Amino acid sequence: MFTDKVRIFVKGGDGGAGCMSFRREAHVPKGGPDGGDGGHGGNVILEADASVSSLIDYRYKHHFKATRGTHGKGSRMHGANGEDLILKVPMGTVVREYNEESQETGELIADLTRDGERVVVARGGVGGRGNIHFVTSTRRAPAFAELGEPAQECWIELEMKLMADAALVGVPSAGKSSMIARMSAARPKIADYPFTTLVPNLGVVKGDEYNFVVADVPGLIEGAHEGRGLGHEFLRHIERTALIIHVVDMTGGYEGRDPVEDYRIINRELALYAHELAVRPRIVVANKCDVPGTEDAIRRLEEEVRRDAIAAAGGNEFDDSVEENSRVFKVSALTGMGVDSLIHAVADKVHELREAARDRQAAEIQYDQVWEHKREARDKEFRVRKLSDGIFRVEGGLIERMVVQTDWENEEAISFLQHRFNRLGLEKALIKAGAVDGDEVRIVGRAFDFESSAGHDDIYKELDI
Repeated sequence: MFTDKVRIFVKGGDGGAGCMSFRREAHVPKGGPDGGDGGHGGNVILEADASVSSLIDYRYKHHFKATRGTHGKGSRMHGANGEDLILKVPMGTVVREYNEESQETGELIADLTRDGERVVVARGGVGGRGNIHFVTSTRRAPAFAELGEPAQECWIELEMKLMADAALVGVPSAGKSSMIARMSAARPKIADYPFTTLVPNLGVVKGDEYNFVVADVPGLIEGAHEGRGLGHEFLRHIERTALIIHVVDMTGGYEGRDPVEDYRIINRELALYAHELAVRPRIVVANKCDVPGTEDAIRRLEEEVRRDAIAAAGGNEFDDSVEENSRVFKVSALTGMGVDSLIHAVADKVHELREAARDRQAAEIQYDQVWEHKREARDKEFRVRKLSDGIFRVEGGLIERMVVQTDWENEEAISFLQHRFNRLGLEKALIKAGAVDGDEVRIVGRAFDFESSAGHDDIYKELDI
């Protein structure tokens, strides 16, 4: 089964809790704190793998979670880190944020186009620090430790776009499946009725000097850019290809269509779907030229292609590019006529485009770094909302995790949390929103009275937070 778009829920492993412990040995009556740190939770990582051909593994299983870190222990024994969960996806997978409630896709996370390329989609929680980290010159025996940090979790959308060097496009029954079967070892379903091909097919073509991968994309009809027929489902696969092979049925098919008009329709649909496809390098193939009576249609198609090449050259018919871009390959997928020369031309063009792409690789985006920077920036943001008179809600990733990490049975831990809030500027934000002493402040599932810390800021000034 071919699956090219799925939505999955990913969650990293929670961090282990830090330990609150004191050294207790014979002849050491006043041993200092020795609580170890909790282990970090595992990350959920997407990795592009050339051996994976579809997203079928995620069609029925939608929830994935990495393992959590273990808790710290006394005697400075730190907890073990959780194992990363690596999810293999096909090369050419686009990863985006997804909102399950609104069912809308969000920001681009990564575009995994190279074998082995990775991106962290759900980072594991940091392990809580043991009480050895909270010793200061004025607090020699801190009786609290941090709980483990909750892991990141989110829905994401995975969209696979074929990683082929060239794509065969054309109207239904133009002979694309027969063409890929003739050019490569691929054996797609072939029949003499429209929409025989319902999923893209890939085939490796061996040229004289260079090999290339060609994709047979299901036929397009007028209005495909708006989703008619199989439009949006497969137009996106053409975006990946460096070269478009436009196959035109010179017989007009069983409907007796005009081949030149078919050629124009496909060009319009590609341009309307994405402007980049209108200027993508292409090769025009006149198929079924072995059928008697196609000579006039071939001549008219050649004239149309030449006019397009001249227009692309700015109206200068003597431009060097016109001759190359106006060539029409006359072939027959059924008999093999002209296919060898077509393969040779496509292999040369693909090699040329590959070399040009290699020169641009140095400037490629490091998605993992860019996405993580954006995620961290958003995580630190928080906002204060006034729910009603005397009641305020605070929302923000980092600040909510601080609350979850706090041991609410320990007064020292709560005081330390208040100090961290002040360092983030929460008190100022609450006062700016109109909060006064005694008002209720809600964060995640906790509610507590607001009390300004004027005159108490120096209590934890030596703590390392």
